Amino acid sequence: MQGKSIFTRIMHDARGATAVEYGLLVGLICMAAVLGMDGFAGEVEKMWHKVETGLR
Repeated sequence: MQGKSIFTRIMHDARGATAVEYGLLVGLICMAAVLGMDGFAGEVEKMWHKVETGLR
């Protein structure tokens, strides 16, 4: 190998940095959406339980 080692070249290569940043952003948005839907689903389940109880 001439000059820089493979590790040094990889550490200084910034071509994939934007893709990684977008990937992290999409992951955080998906996690927030799943947590929001989980809370919403719990409230909907409570509502339907009240409706069921009222019909008995």
